[in-house]
Amino acid sequence: MKETSVQAQDLGSALHRRVAHYLREHQLVVATAESCTAGLIAARLASAPGAGQLLECAYVVYDPKAKVRCLGVPAPLLARHNLTSEPVALAMAQGALRRSEASVIVSNTGVADDSDPNIPPGTQCYAWIFRLQGRTHAFTATQRFTGTRNAVREASADHALRLLPHYHQLCLTQPDPPPP
Repeated sequence: MKETSVQAQDLGSALHRRVAHYLREHQLVVATAESCTAGLIAARLASAPGAGQLLECAYVVYDPKAKVRCLGVPAPLLARHNLTSEPVALAMAQGALRRSEASVIVSNTGVADDSDPNIPPGTQCYAWIFRLQGRTHAFTATQRFTGTRNAVREASADHALRLLPHYHQLCLTQPDPPPP
């Protein structure tokens, strides 16, 4: 049998290792609910050694019907806000939270290109939910990236992970969680 040496691309690996270290240090386990990133957030966590202790599961719900069926996102919410919105990102995260035992949920929805004339290309919406000491803390954000379709998706996945420690630290300093 012929053997081939494979070198993994190391783009962003320092970020992924740093986030993995943070998750281990704080004993956090992640589940993702991903649309535009199509599993890239979870894949980046899975690239870290010992990822089985950091990543519980990943929901990839690219199609709007899958968001409703797999995560329980209300169809009227999708109709009212459209797919690229913080309310939809939050509903996706809440659906994953109900179906998971993870302590952190990260969700993403957005457009990576000019496929929707009403939404600027590269617009990405996120939600992070933290389950800590019997309470939940939720955060949402929108960010726009420029570049090729795949460059936007990769930057979006890295952005979601980069902000995870930031929002976790806010949870630790806020006496009462904001309403979701």
